[in-house]
Amino acid sequence: MRQVKITPSYLRNPAGSCLVEFGDTRVICAATIEDKVPPFLYGPEGPISGWLTAEYGMLPGSTGGSRKRREIGKRDGRSVEIQRLIGRSLRAAVDLPALGETTIIMDLDVLEADGGTRTAAISGGWVALYQALGNLARKQGKPGADSYCNGQVAAVSAGIVDGEIICDLDYEHDSRAEVDMNIVKLDDELVEVQGTGERSGFTRRQLDQILDAAEEGIQTIYQVQKTSISTIG
Repeated sequence: MRQVKITPSYLRNPAGSCLVEFGDTRVICAATIEDKVPPFLYGPEGPISGWLTAEYGMLPGSTGGSRKRREIGKRDGRSVEIQRLIGRSLRAAVDLPALGETTIIMDLDVLEADGGTRTAAISGGWVALYQALGNLARKQGKPGADSYCNGQVAAVSAGIVDGEIICDLDYEHDSRAEVDMNIVKLDDELVEVQGTGERSGFTRRQLDQILDAAEEGIQTIYQVQKTSISTIG
């Protein structure tokens, strides 16, 4: 794995925030709390659940080569797919009914992209989310973030590059990977596994090896996350 670093409380204004770094990939994660939910979550007697949604984008200058254009108006399909993955992953960590009439908006902005931006965004996003849930708990007179949090979420990429199992692919690895996967876990449970044979197929044994490598990487990320939230006041 590349070096993983998470700096909590990176922004002053959001309910929760951090800067997450997977090697040279750097993402700002921010969590904002709103006292409302989407219309589809209102029942005859009021809101039936809280909600969490995510918005992901790559800033100009985040990639090599030509400038990354700002996504104004219509989003590009890749960004939409990634933010849906992030939303699903982070919702798994939240007891949504316990939130009541509350929506948490996660903003994930890529400052620098060197592969693994979605997995970095999920892993850092959980830290920003946990901080926001702690602030919400204090506001509502509850013990802490664990009043709403179902567990710890982290994600990592893994795959096969030049015939070898690699965990946490940077851009150089990703660009020539034979097999590329993204794995998301909530504590000891898999939340999502995305996998593609980019240049070749893969065997069941190779799949197990990739998942084993991802498991080791996620355990490393868990430790960095725990250290980060332990410093949040």
